[in-house]
Parts: sequence; structure tokens; C-alpha cells
Amino acid sequence: MSYQCPLCHQPLRFDTAAWRCENRHQFDCAKEGYVNLLPVQHKRSRQPGDSTDMLLARREFLDAGHYQPLQQKVCELFERVLSNSGVSLLDIGCGEGYYTHEVAKRLQARGEAKIYGLDVSKVAVRFGAKRYHNVEFCVASSHRLPFAAAQFDAVLRIYAPCKAEELARVVKDNGYVLTVTPGPRHLIQFKALIYQDVKLHDETPEQMDGFERVEQHSLNYPLLLNSEESAALLQMTPLAWRARPEVWGVLVTASEFVCETDFTLRLWRRKAPSAAQP
Repeated sequence: MSYQCPLCHQPLRFDTAAWRCENRHQFDCAKEGYVNLLPVQHKRSRQPGDSTDMLLARREFLDAGHYQPLQQKVCELFERVLSNSGVSLLDIGCGEGYYTHEVAKRLQARGEAKIYGLDVSKVAVRFGAKRYHNVEFCVASSHRLPFAAAQFDAVLRIYAPCKAEELARVVKDNGYVLTVTPGPRHLIQFKALIYQDVKLHDETPEQMDGFERVEQHSLNYPLLLNSEESAALLQMTPLAWRARPEVWGVLVTASEFVCETDFTLRLWRRKAPSAAQP
């Protein structure tokens, strides 16, 4: 089983550079190898997702290794809880594939593993598919996952929104969802430049119906950035929309900028049907 038609929810079959369902809906495979499964009626804007500028900034920043500790922590958690072979995993909101590729590399080194990356941004998926060939990439809505029920052993969700019922639908019984959210002090130094009243991130965990939280981890460390790196980091966050010109001026003229990373990782396990009953 691979993709599901986003229009009629029937299985898609690959045939001559396109994915087709029995109802003759067709989705062409791009030359980079990804498939666009986001029908125009499911778009919330003309070009949903991160802009090209945001993606280029993120790629530059991630390639410098600043978030490598988070990347490695995610891989270690999956390596510990998943079997050595026959694994199927989905990265929701995969962006350009920085985390997806490393997870795929680590799991595929142990045995057969099918890794999918999904994002609403076609630009991001194109970047990822062109660079990483050990991942199946698709453009799709995280609220309408184009996959069959109980298809995945695990799902990775770093910041990306997704309905709990959709996660419960596509994750196997006793399968896992790993969520990464900002910890209380994540990038608080940027907030201090932008807001007069700086508030910590809310620590209240979301409710995940159909899942039980089995682990929670905090990961925090300081970053020492030059002017280009600090500007790239701000550009890849939603805070960029709030930053006034003088904020960018501070970053451009500062030879060093120190800020904190603070991530919260929560591992959720899908309840089996019998355990889910009240």
C-alpha cells in the first residue's frame, strides 16, 4: 500500500510516471520524483506553506548543523522503539527533508524501511525530493493525509499541525507518534527583540485522542550565531512576520548573537481498540 487518492480515497497505483485510482483520477509524478496530492479545492491559499525565502534560510541554517542535536535525538528515539526491519514511517510537515532524510538513513541501515515525507509547500517538497532519494515525498494536506488506515508504524511531527483523528487513522495499533514542540524558553532572545512583554511558550501538552503519552524529553542548548546565521534563523520562524526593520538591523550589525534552543519531545503510542474503550 502506498498513496490514497485525495479525491475519492481509493488506492493509487503507479503507472508510467503518474499515480492513478480506479475512478481515473490522475496525479503526475514530477521530474524530481515527488507527487502532488493537494487538489486546488483543498488549498487555503494560492501558494500554501513556507515561502522560497524561508526555505532557503532554513536550508542554510540546518546545513550548518545548529539543529543537529535535535535531529539525532529524534533518530535515537525511533531507533529504540521501532523494529529493525519492515518499518513504515511518515514525516508530517517535512519541509525540505532535513530530519526525514536522517531518519530514513538510520532506519534503512538496519533493514527495510519505507519513509514518507509530506508537506503542504510544493517548493519545500521539490527541494527535498531533488536532494534526498531515500524518501518518498508528496505535497498534501496534513489534515487530509493521503494514506490508508493503519499504514504507519510511526509518524514524526515537528511543529506541524495535524488532527488527532487523522493520526489515529493512519497509525497502526501500538504504533507511535513523535511530536516536537517549542519548550518554554525556545528562542526567547528573539522574542525580546520583537515584543515588549515576552511570554514563555505554553508547556501544556496537547490532547491526542486515541493515543497515550509514554515518554517526554526536554532538549535545550545555547546557540552562538554570526549575523548571517541569526538572520537565517529568524527568517525560518513565524517570528519573522512580526520583526520590525530595526530588529533585522540589530541582527545584521551584531557580530555575535546568543540565543537559547528549547525543545519538548513527546512520544505517543496508539491505543489498541480494546484499550481505547472506556
